[in-house]
Amino acid sequence: MRRKLVIGNWKMHGSNLLVQELLGSLKVGLDEAGNVEVGVCPTTLHLAAASETLIGSQIKLGAQNANAHTSGAFTGEVAAEMLPEYGVSYCLVGHSERRELFLEDDTQVAEKFASLQKAGLTPVLCVGESLDQREQESTEQVILAQVEAVLDKVGVQAFVNAVIAYEPIWAIGTGMTATPAQAQAVHELIRQHVAARDVGVAKNLRIIYGGSVKSSNAAELFGQADIDGGLVGGASLSAEEFIVICKSADSK
Repeated sequence: MRRKLVIGNWKMHGSNLLVQELLGSLKVGLDEAGNVEVGVCPTTLHLAAASETLIGSQIKLGAQNANAHTSGAFTGEVAAEMLPEYGVSYCLVGHSERRELFLEDDTQVAEKFASLQKAGLTPVLCVGESLDQREQESTEQVILAQVEAVLDKVGVQAFVNAVIAYEPIWAIGTGMTATPAQAQAVHELIRQHVAARDVGVAKNLRIIYGGSVKSSNAAELFGQADIDGGLVGGASLSAEEFIVICKSADSK
């Protein structure tokens, strides 16, 4: 049985006050969250404060990005090897905003994925299609190409310690959400693709959904056979909303 996972992606939001207040509320509200695994990804600048605030909590800390290089003249970047020092367990890689705004391609994403695992972190590989790609009925081609680029780089066994997040680009921050059936279809597609290489790895691989997840739709999404939790954006900045989402995952 795959343990449900809910990760809050704070994106470029945050302050020391927000870290203290939001994480303080989550520690109390999720004290008895049951079997769901919860993580938060604040900005890099707030990792230290978040790590300190989360002492004594089961909530895990994640990062939003890391450079594939271990060190060097890369001004403004952070190496994966630097993150564990702050108690980081997870790191997002290939988020649609990184792909679209910072032009990260499949090769770069695969290199980052490998670097994260080498540093002992769990990569959360984000994949997704645009509205145009969905309307052109190329969702399957786009998603599988993104997954395959990483499989070719690291091999299927690397997914024993990894998470995949399906995030339809057209449903991120738009208020639009893939229907549970639409999301389930893509999650099943991904699992079957991984299973073609290794059935055991695919069976245990957690595939979470990201795309305007909120308290009102979380339970139905998480109730799908191949949806193992969520990657939550804006709703993760509200303690009340995020707690409800996490508890929705635990009830499944």
